Amino acid sequence: MLHYVCTACGKRTPATTHAPVCECGGLFELDFTPPAWDAARIDRSEWSQFRYRDFMALEGDTWRSVTLGEGMTPIVRFDDDVLFKMDYTMPTLSFKDRGAATLVAHAKSIGVERCVQDSSGNAGNSVAAYCARAGIACEIYVPEGTSPKKITMIESHGAKVHVVPGSRDHCADVCRARVKEEGVYYMNHVYNPFFYEGMKAYVYETFEQLGRIPANIVVPVGNGTLFIGVIKALEHLQASGAIDAFPNVIALQSELCDPLLRAREAGEHVPARVSPQPTMAEGIAIGVPMRGRELLDMIYRHNVKVVSAPEEKILEARHAIARRGIYCEHTTAANYAAYLHYCELYGRTPDTLITMCGAGIKSDH
Repeated sequence: MLHYVCTACGKRTPATTHAPVCECGGLFELDFTPPAWDAARIDRSEWSQFRYRDFMALEGDTWRSVTLGEGMTPIVRFDDDVLFKMDYTMPTLSFKDRGAATLVAHAKSIGVERCVQDSSGNAGNSVAAYCARAGIACEIYVPEGTSPKKITMIESHGAKVHVVPGSRDHCADVCRARVKEEGVYYMNHVYNPFFYEGMKAYVYETFEQLGRIPANIVVPVGNGTLFIGVIKALEHLQASGAIDAFPNVIALQSELCDPLLRAREAGEHVPARVSPQPTMAEGIAIGVPMRGRELLDMIYRHNVKVVSAPEEKILEARHAIARRGIYCEHTTAANYAAYLHYCELYGRTPDTLITMCGAGIKSDH
């Protein structure tokens, strides 16, 4: 049986619990060490991310009734220096499908019948879609200013949407108060570590598709769900001897909401206090990342550079990408804007992988 381990007090709790956190209030981590990477363990008969399930913390076959074929997204060359991994080609047009499929499969396996979630849009839509697939009643809390198109998508899956005035962080507080008061299951992509198990497939797919890991990997970081999955998978590959060296991971934040960037610059191990300003990079506008210490530990452990996406360059980057046939949303364009800013700071950076994490049809500009 899989167990959680509290990141605060170390207590072990069966992963069948419906509690969102440890009794002490600490966040859960999974007590799971994947077997050494072996390409022979890839289930090549399964055309979804679950072909890598031997390396993911999953028990049973519930995933078979939940999967929508997420993963296996193509990698395309954008220019001589940059590769794009087209994660917005997944079922809900977002990279969050990787984690949502895995988390919802786990939730269904332990008998969850209804849940709540807070999101800036993409994760909420993804959770709503997979909950619809799994027959789990779902309510999503989103902050005011969330793209109306994302709200429409969430509602289309039968989920109830609550639009909360104020910031993304306040929206999370409102949702978590509901969880505490009513004990409803918190299908959250930050709190629940099963979400990260799905995000690891981003790296596994890249390794299988290219036969190597690119020298540089650009990863957007708000709450850090993809970042944690990427680091865990890379550490797994390195520990297995499948890769000789850890790639240069470049984490990016909005220049208008950059608690991890400021902490990194100051050498601090807790996120800096910031007052988030409205940004087109809404998907990473997280002023208080709940796993901030964990994210910064990973950043220091692997000497990850953190850069900002200049706000005035986001639409310009989106235009440049669209002119090459790829229509992405603003937070995704911020990835490329931040990469260009990184090149200004450190020079030409070839052999770089950037995620195309959200489709442009979700954006309103």
